[in-house]
Amino acid sequence: MIFVILCRDKPGHLQVRQDTRPEHVEYLEKLNAAGTLKFAGPFLDEDGKPSGSMVAVETEDHAAAEAIARADPYALAGLFESVEIRPWNWVFNKPENA
Repeated sequence: MIFVILCRDKPGHLQVRQDTRPEHVEYLEKLNAAGTLKFAGPFLDEDGKPSGSMVAVETEDHAAAEAIARADPYALAGLFESVEIRPWNWVFNKPENA
């Protein structure tokens, strides 16, 4: 099942995001190589600066998606004000290999 991890950054924490980005990208690259990552990217604020994240992973259950969210370097650095994990059904424009 696909779970979407929706993260909202704490206000004023852009520098934390920038400082932690290399580790975060490396983490997502490992998930991608394992076939777990479906898609990911930042939410942007009115100024076009990152203000949160959306990460979609395919796992067997909610607990596995929670473990992935907790292990994200951004989460470990205390970047997020909130994290929500929701099951998601990919209906339209799904790539054949997704």
